[in-house]
Amino acid sequence: MDEPQTRPGLLRRIIAFPLTLMIVEFVLVVAGASLVSWGLRGFVTQDAPGYFLGGLAVAVAAIAIYVACRHWIERVANDEVPLSLLPRELPLGLLIGAGLFTLMTGIVALMGGITVDRVNGVGALWAMLGMAVTSGTIEEIMFRGILLRHLEAMLGTWAALAITSALFGLAHIMNPDSSPFAAFAIAMEAGILLGAAYLWKRRLWIPIGIHAAWNFTQGWVFSVPVSGGAAPAGLLITSRNGPEWLTGGAFGLEASVVAMLVATTAGLILLVRVAKQGGIRPPMWVKR
Repeated sequence: MDEPQTRPGLLRRIIAFPLTLMIVEFVLVVAGASLVSWGLRGFVTQDAPGYFLGGLAVAVAAIAIYVACRHWIERVANDEVPLSLLPRELPLGLLIGAGLFTLMTGIVALMGGITVDRVNGVGALWAMLGMAVTSGTIEEIMFRGILLRHLEAMLGTWAALAITSALFGLAHIMNPDSSPFAAFAIAMEAGILLGAAYLWKRRLWIPIGIHAAWNFTQGWVFSVPVSGGAAPAGLLITSRNGPEWLTGGAFGLEASVVAMLVATTAGLILLVRVAKQGGIRPPMWVKR
């Protein structure tokens, strides 16, 4: 006969509750990545390969902390960032992210909103690589691996996706040259697309690849501001002219209506696939 299972103690049940896990893991990942980043400050410069290697070190540290949280606190296996699937799923995410941004930029160019002035060469390659790998990894762990996953366990898939998309947009509202529409566009195009990419496989490699490639393509390939700020000098020096709804204004092409439509459509297509494969989960108070 099977031995009766003992019920976890009160402390363990409190720790294992999704809200507790969400807070603890969020704080640990942010604090750990920030500590590693601070420790590397002064050792790397933006125009050298060391900047990319430093960014890669911060990303690896964030992944290691997240896996440790899953193992030691949640007591589950590493099923979200397994190394065995990295060679297959990360390139797929990179291809999707670069392809979507290139498609959107091409549409804006056909509408007269962006032109290529000249080829610049290597430009800010290492700075953009470092930015892409850190933003893509850390933000996906925080918003999809931690927030979306634990909110879904409490409130269900649809509510978790809506909340994390809104939070992701609000996280960009304080960026240079941001606006309410820019934050809304980020919530729609990135919040839905990246959330759907995570729900598709229930792993982080694809959304990390999409996020990193999207940022790298706009910053280095097309020299467009990445979520506001100054335009980097990348491979192609470009000019944007026309109404802000088309070009995104000073914030960059992410605030373009074209970008919002392209990325949001891709996200909705992925969501349909998630729903068809039974990936939509109800709130915790609904019997599954």
